[in-house]
Amino acid sequence: MPKQQNKEYKSSWHDDYLKIAIKREQSNLFELPSVSNLYKWVCGFANAQGGRIYIGKDDAATVVGLPDYKKLMEDIPNKIKNFMGITAEVNLLQEDDKYYQAGQTWDNVIEPRATFDDIDEATVKKYLRKAEETGRLPDIDGLSTSELLEKLRLAENGQLKRGAIVLFGKDPGKFYPNTFVKIGKFEDDDFTIRFQELEEGNIIQVLDKVLRTLDYKFLIRNISFEGMNRIETLEYPIPALREMLLNSLIHRNYMGAPTQIRVYDNKMFVWNDGGLPSTITLSQLTQLHSSHPRNPILAGACFLGGYIDSWGSGIMKIMDSCKAAGLPTPMIEEDCGGLIVRLFKDRFSEEQLKELGLNDRQVKAVLYVKEKGKITNSEYQTLNSVSKRTATNDLSELVDKYKLVSNVGFGAGSFYELINGQ
Repeated sequence: MPKQQNKEYKSSWHDDYLKIAIKREQSNLFELPSVSNLYKWVCGFANAQGGRIYIGKDDAATVVGLPDYKKLMEDIPNKIKNFMGITAEVNLLQEDDKYYQAGQTWDNVIEPRATFDDIDEATVKKYLRKAEETGRLPDIDGLSTSELLEKLRLAENGQLKRGAIVLFGKDPGKFYPNTFVKIGKFEDDDFTIRFQELEEGNIIQVLDKVLRTLDYKFLIRNISFEGMNRIETLEYPIPALREMLLNSLIHRNYMGAPTQIRVYDNKMFVWNDGGLPSTITLSQLTQLHSSHPRNPILAGACFLGGYIDSWGSGIMKIMDSCKAAGLPTPMIEEDCGGLIVRLFKDRFSEEQLKELGLNDRQVKAVLYVKEKGKITNSEYQTLNSVSKRTATNDLSELVDKYKLVSNVGFGAGSFYELINGQ
């Protein structure tokens, strides 16, 4: 069975591997590949991307069993913490009378430094109001905060998990320093920053803060009238912005870089640390797909609170809301170890035209029409140094296939302009 990026299988556990791995890492001598890989598994899964290490399964994911499983239940988490300073959860699982063990995702690990004094009660109350509206969290009347968090699987035996801190904490940055969101207004050269902001807090607080900051400082409100009524709408639909933010805050790698939002005059990007799980491809994101959250405990709590859906429909909501607003189709890409979602205002930008599949001549012509207002067949020939036949074929595609321009007039006086006068 092929290994997935968030799963590893080991038929047995050897304490000496961990000790040797630390020594090799400190001296930059990775002489034993199996040892250095074990070290990377623990560090990567427990403190970065999240995942599970299965001890007692072979490479084919077949349970081979652990005769010393009772001792390992105590030894493994202690060894990891003593040698690496990492807190890891270990679960005992059983299949066909054979026992094996598995580690936990990042959000499901107990945070020993935190107490219930670190939970923001105002955020909890806001969450409960939202949950009541959606009706997904019954039987919560009279529950204390600790009981509620236990019900949400964000606490266990009176101890908080990491997911509780990032969702409800007073100051998540005290525990995990890169939980903030950076927002910058950029020139089109990608380097010049006009101004920037930084928003901190738990997920529920940051969601409100970022949306408010984008509205007040970074985005333009379009003004229209219906009769005597003045109507103001953001240049990007709020449902798309909200879904982008929720996806980035819930599914991010909390031990990686902070979430970053780049706003330009005609586009905006949201980048989130942590790539897609191996079970999902980029093409599947734009379809209804099974949900494979990086932080399943956190995602489950947000679903019960009515903040997200659990059926993998987040990206589809972004696509649909942009389409309803008459905006170009958003682009989703894996970039620098993370996921980036790009929104566009201008369907006639060079970037969007190339994404549609226009050839270089057609892109050049559409940009010419944007500037000049129209183009004739003879102007197309001169602009691109092509024959009349090539110009006619290219322009016909822009009209019939891509539906970007319309043909106005007949004969020698005809010309092409952008559809809807844009």
